[in-house]
Amino acid sequence: MITFAFLSSCAKEHKQVDPPNIIVFLVDDMGLMDSSVPFLTDTNGTPVRYPLNEYYRTPNMETLAKQGIRFSNFYAHSVCSPTRASIMTGQTSARHRVTNWVNAENNNRTKFGPSQWNWEGLNKSSVTLPRVLQQNGYRTIHVGKAHFGPIGFEGEDPTNLGFDVNIGGSSIGHPGSYYGKDGFGHIKGNKSRAVPGLEKYHGKDIFLTEALTLEANAMITQAKEDNKPFFLYMSHYAVHAPFHSDPRFAAHYEDSGKSPQAQAYATLVEGIDKSLGDIITHVKSLGLGENTLILFMGDNGSDAPLPIVEDYSSSEPLKGKKGNHWEGGMRVPFIASWVSPDENADSQEKLAIPAGGIQNQMGTVIDLFPSLCDITGIDLPEKHTLDGFTLRSQLEGNHNKTRNELFLNHFPHGVHRSDYFTSLVNGHWKVVYHYPVKENPRYELFNLKDDPFETTNLANAEPEQLKLMIATLKEQLQNTQALYPEKDSITLKLTMP
Repeated sequence: MITFAFLSSCAKEHKQVDPPNIIVFLVDDMGLMDSSVPFLTDTNGTPVRYPLNEYYRTPNMETLAKQGIRFSNFYAHSVCSPTRASIMTGQTSARHRVTNWVNAENNNRTKFGPSQWNWEGLNKSSVTLPRVLQQNGYRTIHVGKAHFGPIGFEGEDPTNLGFDVNIGGSSIGHPGSYYGKDGFGHIKGNKSRAVPGLEKYHGKDIFLTEALTLEANAMITQAKEDNKPFFLYMSHYAVHAPFHSDPRFAAHYEDSGKSPQAQAYATLVEGIDKSLGDIITHVKSLGLGENTLILFMGDNGSDAPLPIVEDYSSSEPLKGKKGNHWEGGMRVPFIASWVSPDENADSQEKLAIPAGGIQNQMGTVIDLFPSLCDITGIDLPEKHTLDGFTLRSQLEGNHNKTRNELFLNHFPHGVHRSDYFTSLVNGHWKVVYHYPVKENPRYELFNLKDDPFETTNLANAEPEQLKLMIATLKEQLQNTQALYPEKDSITLKLTMP
């Protein structure tokens, strides 16, 4: 087993500390507002509750936020596979080139998409976070949705990417069914999207979220028995469609006045919250709580089946939702905490997370790779470009003056809520470039400090700021060797306004 040495502030001598266990608890399609935890803040950095916070029931997320730190400005890519590849590689989608969601059966480039985009996904040669942890003594466990590569390619199987264990992960992006009685799609439902490897639950009255949680807890127990530090990538299929109601929680939303689908979505949210609580309880029961770090997050904006009114919907008051270029498509929940906070625990001397902390500085999915290497004391891999920054100081409630405030979201594809665009957040400014596949280029410019809900496009009112932002965006795309949409054999690169 690996150990970590650091200088004790009390004894002034080196201690050998067990490596921290790590849980990345990833929820599919969970946006910033799909929780009773308020993530949005006012100008003073104080959390503000909105109507959707009153609708959802996530008591275990509330507990985690009270004992740890939540981020109000945490960014992911606007669709799932780009985010998942970014978590694995520490690179922006423009660099790893998984710029669209991965279709299990074929190349979904879309009509004007780049011909050389990485539709095959990650592979055995990819430098990944689990592989680095595996090489440094960790038991690496994948449970749930993978969606790293299509059928027949190496990325289809997470064990090709550095995971010792794979439960339920394959090329599919959503389950054929959430019901055990349906065999999760093997018996009834969408058989092409049936969840693999859970045969012992087929025909039983159990929900997919619960089955995956039981399997994850069993793997944690096995790692403890084998005296191995573990990295658990708990990647729930929920809350992605199909919106099958979890019967354990249906009664909580019957009088909500919302549609049956919206009620079902809320049960999926409450189900993942119960999973969070069950895993935390299990880790504590094994005596591992003081040395287990948990990172809770979503993979893109909300896709809750709520009405869209003038571009505002399931992420309201943020504009847009999953697949959109607005903030509601890219801002996601993020909470970090030790499972059992204890300032006297050796491992927590290395990373002191303040209880009830609010971090308003930007964080992104690209930051997980360098952050976890930093926290575990593992050297970053050589000859592998990382676009992210370590979150260590931010997790401790501080402002990281060494990181930039840039987040690049590159979607050179069609057939989604927003098509053929690239956006860049740079501090409180945000620019969106719409590629000219059908008309002339379009530009959007927002001041997120003065207008956090993107009500006013300043592209015409602030021409110099627009030019500055487009120039920065162009530089970022060049630095990452991004691929662009293609029309009539012409590459549609950015043009200045």
